[in-house]
Amino acid sequence: MTVFHFFNCAILTFGPHAVYYSATPLSEYDTLGTSIKAAVVYLATALVKLICLATFLKVSESDTFDLYQEFLKALIGFIDVAGLYFALTQLTHRNISQNHKFQAVGLGWAFADSVLHRLAPLWVGARGLEFTWDYILQGLEANANLVLSISLAALGSLMWLRKNKPKTLIPIIYLSAGIVATMPSITSYLRRGLGWHFPKVVGFELFTSLVMAFISWQLFAVCQRPSLGMLAAIDYNFVIRRIEL
Repeated sequence: MTVFHFFNCAILTFGPHAVYYSATPLSEYDTLGTSIKAAVVYLATALVKLICLATFLKVSESDTFDLYQEFLKALIGFIDVAGLYFALTQLTHRNISQNHKFQAVGLGWAFADSVLHRLAPLWVGARGLEFTWDYILQGLEANANLVLSISLAALGSLMWLRKNKPKTLIPIIYLSAGIVATMPSITSYLRRGLGWHFPKVVGFELFTSLVMAFISWQLFAVCQRPSLGMLAAIDYNFVIRRIEL
């Protein structure tokens, strides 16, 4: 029974990553190499974050919310944004579109996060004799993190790779990316500052991930539409070619 519970929790935690890869065009365009590179960048980023956390943060004797400590954690958390920037702009990718690139990077990023933070607790705890909902909730939390990672990668793609995006959307893009990047600090405040229990925090993460996914999808769809200036240029070139003929 304990092994069965472990496999159920492991499938809930890591299965959606495989389903997303196989059910989307990512598998058709063979973007596995891009996801693996993104996972390696995440591991390097996590090492840098761990060194910074050990250097600048003090060990708290209580589980209360410390505003200064959480502020430092939020600043250190933006190292993830720098890692995503490197993964999206500096790594060599195959001839894949921007749409597939950010999905592959976000998928690899989320999978590496789940392996690093949830595999060992699952292996140690989910095989215990006493049944607990905590590891099922961790699996749901991993699903929310998958959606948030792909959303952040989409927003990063708009910030750093999309040049002809509407200027009115730039503040919304940066604000949305900031919200997603600070989600660990937000959930930490909900747990320690407001005293939310783990199931309620996971529910908040699932709801927020869906909202941010919808916002990033809408922003990406709007930025992909050709602008009026581009359409005018296309019409102008078409007219010139017709005159030349």
